Amino acid sequence: MMQASITTLVLLMFVNCLGSQSQQFSSLDTLKPGDRLNSSSQLVSANGTFSLGFALFGAPGSAYLALSHTNSIYYPVWIGNREQPAFTSQDPFLTVDINGKLVIRHGINGGESIELYAGESSKQNNVSVTLLETGNLVVKEMSFSDGEVILWQSFDHPTDTLLPGMKLSVNRRTGRKRILTSWFGPDDPAPGAFTLEWDPSEDRLLVRRRGVLYWTSGKLKDYYDEWGGFRIKAFDNIPIKPDPANLNYNFTVGTSGDEEYFMYSLINVQALTPNTRNISGIRLDYQGYIYDRDRPTIAKTGFCYGYDEAHTNPGCELREQPKCRNDGQTFDLTSGDFRHVNGTPAPAVYDSNSNLSISDCREKCWNDCECVGYTSGNQSGCVYWRGKNLEFVRSASPDNSPEAANTFVLVSTSSRQAKKRHVEIISVAVSVPVLVAVSAIVTLFVMRKIKKVKRNEVQLHDLLTLDGYTETYELESGGGNNHHDLRMFTYASIQSATNNFSSDYKLGQGGFGPVYKGKTSEGQDIAVKLLSRQSGQGLLEFKTELILISKLQHVNLVKLLGFCVHGDDKMIIYDYMPNKSLDFFLFSPSEREQLNWQRRFNIIEGIAQGLLYLHKYSRLRIIHRDLKPSNILLDKDMNPKISDFGLARIFKQNASEANTNRRVGTYGYMAPEYAMQGIFSVKSDVYSFGVLVLEIVSGRKNNSFHQVEGPLNLVEYAWELWRNDCAVELMDPTLNTSCIMDQLQRCIHIGLLCVEIQAVDRPNIEDVISMLKNETSSLAMPKNPAFITRNAVLEEVEESTFSNLSLNQITISDVDGR
Repeated sequence: MMQASITTLVLLMFVNCLGSQSQQFSSLDTLKPGDRLNSSSQLVSANGTFSLGFALFGAPGSAYLALSHTNSIYYPVWIGNREQPAFTSQDPFLTVDINGKLVIRHGINGGESIELYAGESSKQNNVSVTLLETGNLVVKEMSFSDGEVILWQSFDHPTDTLLPGMKLSVNRRTGRKRILTSWFGPDDPAPGAFTLEWDPSEDRLLVRRRGVLYWTSGKLKDYYDEWGGFRIKAFDNIPIKPDPANLNYNFTVGTSGDEEYFMYSLINVQALTPNTRNISGIRLDYQGYIYDRDRPTIAKTGFCYGYDEAHTNPGCELREQPKCRNDGQTFDLTSGDFRHVNGTPAPAVYDSNSNLSISDCREKCWNDCECVGYTSGNQSGCVYWRGKNLEFVRSASPDNSPEAANTFVLVSTSSRQAKKRHVEIISVAVSVPVLVAVSAIVTLFVMRKIKKVKRNEVQLHDLLTLDGYTETYELESGGGNNHHDLRMFTYASIQSATNNFSSDYKLGQGGFGPVYKGKTSEGQDIAVKLLSRQSGQGLLEFKTELILISKLQHVNLVKLLGFCVHGDDKMIIYDYMPNKSLDFFLFSPSEREQLNWQRRFNIIEGIAQGLLYLHKYSRLRIIHRDLKPSNILLDKDMNPKISDFGLARIFKQNASEANTNRRVGTYGYMAPEYAMQGIFSVKSDVYSFGVLVLEIVSGRKNNSFHQVEGPLNLVEYAWELWRNDCAVELMDPTLNTSCIMDQLQRCIHIGLLCVEIQAVDRPNIEDVISMLKNETSSLAMPKNPAFITRNAVLEEVEESTFSNLSLNQITISDVDGR
């Protein structure tokens, strides 16, 4: 077992000493509405096995809600706020608020809150929180009809420790997983580099580091306990000794609804003393070790080097290694100093990146052929020693103990190479028929491997080209084949970044699948667009968007970071936009005030600049075809970024328009000639832009008009106001104090010019930008916006378009005529 640091042990001992005195503060196991659990009190389970209270870790004054075995000096088994510490100076406390939410409050008078259970109950007074003898913290509600109902439980939100009865699981329907995630460091409970999960397809446990598979438990199989005379289940790579003096595990797998799970219980507990009988918790520590309290280490997963280490570290997975490393090299934890051959101290290289854990330091050193040792920084980051002529002088002081060791030194051993030579000698002595048979098997395996690699290459090539697609476009030299600059993310890294596509990370649902927020191992925030398997047109849109955006670089276009392909799952990874999309602010009564006139005008101008690049200055001439507020993302400074190019089309530079039988887009933003005849051009985007401008000015959706009498939509409403010389009434009322009236009326004028019914009468986007910038130039008068009568357009569109389209071919936001 990896020993806890001195600081952590002292802090935990302090907290548990406080817990041993908790009888004078609270001997209860339940928290009721209005009760407070503060830093001087604890919840204690009915028989005293578990305690819940605030503990100190990491930065001075950082307080975490920690659940521990009572009077135990070991690490907590669960932490409620591992990603958001409270602070002792702000007197944090746990409570059930008036809405039935379980929250940690801190700050001035408990003003700030950290929600553990955010659901609301209709019977707030009947909600309570209880710490059970199993170590499960539950929020429950008393109902006259259903009795006691559990609303939330900590067992559904494991941190780094698996308790008896707690599950690791996978939901087959949603894909959500319950996993263990290590601490970031010995004193830092924040999520770290390692995860432990259940793989029901192979009946095994998996440990990943930053999404990369490091270790597996091997398959779960039946094992006969000769001492006890009964069968139990055990893993190939997890030792179990049928000895009454040792605590053994009984592993269980099962299915509950859509969920497949793994859990464990204890056997031979009669051999333990009452004080230690229930103290068990399988922990994944910050270095990747799996252990159970003071019992032998279950697996040293964090020190899998990616070679075949079954003889020294069962379960380690093979993976590609730097060519400069070999299977005789390992890192040895010791104390001492690096020196040059002349005896002078060797300088260290410091990396102060606070996102680097000790395992990240090891990985960086291992991949650096010049690196010969590493340790963690005093506060954060890594310290390295580099050089071919360095030697490590071990400390000869009495302080050279396991506790004092703090440097990992690269060492080489000959034992593995000797074993390798021994195997070669034995191999030479094997009979020729056996060698022939082995050669045939190896040849067959290699040929199959080569075929699989070639098949994967062909599939990848097909994915990254638009070959065979018959719409009007022309790629420049190399076309879609030039994809060497795209970064291909591994599926494991995306799983890790999105917490296994957790619903908590979901940003929204697009026409072709969900979008998740994530954070890469380098600490970069990303947005992951997952192509829905049920989307009939999704693959084409995926390929189009992938190839187009990789060739586009503009400040007003969303930035593509890469892609991921895993079986039928296809993903595009973008730069994350913290302010979501334009519609989130524009159509929300509570958020729209953040869009003052200056911001709205900047957004209008930014969208126009992005379209100008697409239509005229990019390497390819591109028609977006789905311009709408939800496809305009906003960065941290509220600058607009055009996104979602799945429906875009590429034009020959000398082409003016094209025709298609496959209309796609969002009804209400589609130009009339496109919706009814399938004709599209740069003027189609100009029409959508015009609708967008009117929405931005008014703060109203184009399809928000539902009166029996009156205008059909925003375009007709704006036109009526314009003809009556009162266009200013279109203004969003929240703009009263910030609006520049001349500028606003000019934008309405430009918007109406852009939605002319005849495409030839609409300005091109270059003219639009000139009109926006040159406020003294005169503008042409709008003639006839694209609406006719309430029934004519709707009937014509329905007859010529909707009857032949599937839901995947057109996205209809509203069918109230234009």
